[in-house]
Amino acid sequence: MTTTPGGADLRIVGVTKRFGEFVAVDDLTLTIPAGSFFALLGPSGCGKTTTLRMVAGLEEPTQGAILIGDDDVTWNKPYKRPVNTVFQSYALFPHLDIWENVAFGLRRQGKKDIQKQVEAMLDLTELSGLARRKPQQLSGGQQQRVALARALINQPQVLLLDEPLGALDLKLRRQMQLELKRIQTEVGLTFVHVTHDQEEAMTMADTIAVMNQGRVEQMGAPTELYENPMTTFVANFLGQSNFFDGDIAERSGEHAVVSVQGNRIGVPLSRVHSGGDSVHVGVRPEKLRIQFVDDAEVRDGENRLEATISDESFIGVSTQYLVDTAWGQELTVFAQNTGRDSRLVPGARVLLTWSPEHTFALDAAQSIDAGVVIDEDAVQPDSVGAPS
Repeated sequence: MTTTPGGADLRIVGVTKRFGEFVAVDDLTLTIPAGSFFALLGPSGCGKTTTLRMVAGLEEPTQGAILIGDDDVTWNKPYKRPVNTVFQSYALFPHLDIWENVAFGLRRQGKKDIQKQVEAMLDLTELSGLARRKPQQLSGGQQQRVALARALINQPQVLLLDEPLGALDLKLRRQMQLELKRIQTEVGLTFVHVTHDQEEAMTMADTIAVMNQGRVEQMGAPTELYENPMTTFVANFLGQSNFFDGDIAERSGEHAVVSVQGNRIGVPLSRVHSGGDSVHVGVRPEKLRIQFVDDAEVRDGENRLEATISDESFIGVSTQYLVDTAWGQELTVFAQNTGRDSRLVPGARVLLTWSPEHTFALDAAQSIDAGVVIDEDAVQPDSVGAPS
C-alpha cells in the first residue's frame, strides 16, 4: 500500500508551558520536517509528553505558537487539527471487532464506501487475518498495530506516538520498533514519537531531540548525538561514557591535546565543546581496546592509558572489564567476544588504546553525572496530564 497524504512541517515556536510555578516546557522552538520520524527523548519530567499534548491540543501553551505548515493550530480544538495520537493504553473499543475499530474514524466522518481503505490499512499493519477478532483476543503487539491502523486511516498530517511500546515486553518491543519504522517509511507521514527509551529512539528516529528540564539539550541524527555529544547529560543519557578530567594544553589545526594526569589525550577540535581549558574528556566503553601490557600494540596516533583490571563480566556478545587507572579512577571497557585473551583477568596490567576521533571534551563546569540513569527499569512513562 502506498499512501501519500499532504505533508507539512510541524513548527513549535517559543512554546512555554507552566503548571503554577513549575515550568514544564521552557521557550521551546523546534521544526520537525514533513515525512520525518522524529523522537522527543528524555527522562520522566523533562517536558516531552507535555510538548506532545500541546501539539495534540490536549494542553494549551502558556505562550508561544504551534504551526502545521502555514496553519497556526495553537488554539484549535483537538478534532480540528490534522493530527492523530496513539497512546500507550491503545484505547480500543472492546465491543467492536478489529475491522470496525479501524473503520471507526471514517464512519464518524460519514464516509460510506470504506471497505478498500480499511482492508488496505489492515494489510499495511499485517492484521488482515484478524479482522473479525475482538481486541481482547489479540496480543499486545497486535493491539498496538490496531491502534496505529485506526490513527493512520484518517490520513493525518502528523501522527503523535506517546510511549506506544511501553506496555510490551522487551522482545516484542524490539520487534515493534522495526515494524513502526517500516510503516512510517511506507506511508511517508510525519511521526513524532515520545519516549524515555534511548534504544527505541535511536532504532527508529531520523532525528532525536534530547530534552532536559523543559529544554532541548541537543538535537540531531542518532549517530551524531551518540558519537559527538555536546553535554554530559546527552553523553550519559544516550549510552554509557567514561570521563576523566583534564586541561587543554594545545589547540593546533583540527586537533586539541588534553593533559590528563600527565597523559596526552588527542581530541578533534570539532568534538571540543568548551570555551575554557578545563574539560571532561569522554570516550565510550566499546571504543576502548584493551590489551595485556607486555605485548600491546599501539597504532599511530592512538590515545593510550595504562590501567589494572579490577573486575570482568562475561555478558555474551562482549566482556565488560572494570579497570583502575594509576590515579585511582575506575573506567569501563566493553570488548567484543571475537577471541578472548585468557590473561585479561583481575589484577592484570593492561594498556587501553583508542582513536582520538572517538574522543570528546565537554565543559568541566557541567556535572559529570548529569543524565545518568541509575535503574532504567525504574523509569516510568509520563502519566497522562502530568507535567512531564
